[in-house]
Amino acid sequence: MLRLARRPSPLLHRSPQCQAKTYTTSPPKIPIQLIAELRKQTHVSLSKAREALANSNLSVSAALEWLQHDLVATGLAKAAKVASRETSQGLIAQSVLSHGAGLNAAGGVRAAMVELNCETDFVSQNELFARLAVDIAHTAAFISEAAQTRTQTPEFVNLSIDELSAAPLIQHPTSGSSQQAPPPPGTTVATAIRDTIVKVGENISLARARSLVEDAPVTPSLGAHHAHRLGTYTHGARHGLSCGPISALALLRLRSPHLSTLLRKEQFRADLAVLERAIAQQLVGMDTLSVRPVEGLERPDQALYSQEFFVFPIPEYNTLSVEQALKKWSVKQGLVESEEQDGGVDVLDFSRWAVNQPETRLS
Repeated sequence: MLRLARRPSPLLHRSPQCQAKTYTTSPPKIPIQLIAELRKQTHVSLSKAREALANSNLSVSAALEWLQHDLVATGLAKAAKVASRETSQGLIAQSVLSHGAGLNAAGGVRAAMVELNCETDFVSQNELFARLAVDIAHTAAFISEAAQTRTQTPEFVNLSIDELSAAPLIQHPTSGSSQQAPPPPGTTVATAIRDTIVKVGENISLARARSLVEDAPVTPSLGAHHAHRLGTYTHGARHGLSCGPISALALLRLRSPHLSTLLRKEQFRADLAVLERAIAQQLVGMDTLSVRPVEGLERPDQALYSQEFFVFPIPEYNTLSVEQALKKWSVKQGLVESEEQDGGVDVLDFSRWAVNQPETRLS
């Protein structure tokens, strides 16, 4: 009897590759809303935001912590890699904590200005870079100490870059936002620069820093006849912050037996603020090397007092020199009775910086 051979079951003769069934797990899908929220707070790339969320169980708070550890791990290497690159662009940033005498005819002056450099104009216009520059200026204003006694005129003082770099970063009130997380505890100026290098991919360097500090009297004198004030202006300010390619601070002195009364008047304080800004604008707009005429000037208009006051918003002053305008303004405001009388408003000193340009000053 003919027997038919039994065909073996295909299940018994599968190749080893077929017998072992492989299961693959696709990466978790990251909600675009979480990515957007994380990037608002950190400005990291899309890929880095996805990586942080994927490694943090889709928790934004955990992702922020993961990113901070990642910055520390990669920041030093990145900073070292770009450290030799030239930084010819950047911003001048300033922070003013106190403009000087106020309602009680007494008050301190406290301000600072820094230059933060980067490689390209593209990064200098980046909001993240601008906020860093303003935060560093704010830190410099806070940590600076008065360089003179109260009986002397305040002076602009250059700050040590090493000391400022080691200082804890103090965020400027206008540089933060509800979407941007504050710097982590322990962040210094140096580590903030390092972290920003990682984010923007360019070398960043702190070039210079300067402050002006006059401590307020412990007991304000209501009958004070003199006081100091500060005029400030930044040309081409970025992102609504006090930083741009050129900036100036001007130290003014007010002298009058009526000073205490005048400073209590709202209109006088408003007019004074206009004058202060105009003087700082004048400094920014002109090649100013000194306050008064001195030896060594190539042109008379390199002295502030010899310049035509071209930026004052009151037309009657614009045909006058700065010195004449200050005298006329002092009489009109009631600081002095005549232009020949000693007193009124004087400009004592100034700092005018432009990006990547050395400061030239004559005493």
